[in-house]
Amino acid sequence: MSANNPYSLMLHGGAGRLDQVRDGSTAVRYLDSLRGILEHGRDILSLGGSALQAVEACTVLLEDDPLFNAGCGSVLNADGNAEMDAAIMDGRDLGAGAVAALRNIANPVQLARRVLSESEHVLLVADGAQRFAAEHGFEPVADAYFRRRERVAQLERVRRDGRVALDHGSAGDVTDGAHGTVGAVALDLDGNLAAATSTGGMVNKRAGRVGDSPLLGAGVYADNDSCAVSATGNGEDLMRTVIAKTIADHIALQDLDAAAATAAAIDLLRRRVHGQGGVIVIDRHGRCASGMTTAKMIHGWIELGGDAVVRF
Repeated sequence: MSANNPYSLMLHGGAGRLDQVRDGSTAVRYLDSLRGILEHGRDILSLGGSALQAVEACTVLLEDDPLFNAGCGSVLNADGNAEMDAAIMDGRDLGAGAVAALRNIANPVQLARRVLSESEHVLLVADGAQRFAAEHGFEPVADAYFRRRERVAQLERVRRDGRVALDHGSAGDVTDGAHGTVGAVALDLDGNLAAATSTGGMVNKRAGRVGDSPLLGAGVYADNDSCAVSATGNGEDLMRTVIAKTIADHIALQDLDAAAATAAAIDLLRRRVHGQGGVIVIDRHGRCASGMTTAKMIHGWIELGGDAVVRF
């Protein structure tokens, strides 16, 4: 890459109605957190760090912020546990690592990264993922780390209503409610792309439910020949439309830019499955795009080394 065409970085922290951010102070907390993490990613990329390093580091910081539905902020399933999914993908060689139905690991994206680099597999789940974590020195954290007061209260409300809900939404609206996931996509100075996605999933979900986040082509995708994508939303909708790979195919096969490919995929999501969700995309030229069918999406970007922008 030339000095006139440097790195790009995008982050998201979930899509939905985001009713809770109507309070000004809460909105500022979300935006400040995202802006700070973007600047951390800028430091990595501007100093020559790889896109893979940047998306992992930024996703770790998102997992460490209880505002977001990932890592320590993960929602609780029907058994009252945080059961998490994550994936990371390297656009240089389509290398990928993913974990699903994971418990008691503070940063699932770091374990996904280890699956990429130190296993012959792409996706490990449940007990197999836990054993792999132990074999590679990941210390488990106690259930109390995830059982935050607000998450327990959230689960109790949803249980009373006898439903499954998604984070970030209004109390009574599941259809366009909360779609909490975090993710990062990046293009580095060498022109390489990478993507990562991490989530706690749905409030009161069945134990063992896996969403789109750890599935290549659905919740995450990166290919130097096209783009890097991270998705957030109703995982069942995003899986059925294979939304991340759909965007990549529009770019690779039709030579669309990030904005046009994203618009086409969001139209498909809306038209074919009435889906709820959003995506962040960086194409092979470093152009950034986002799209959603929900009312809002927490996201931000640095395009071609420019200013950091954050918005709902």
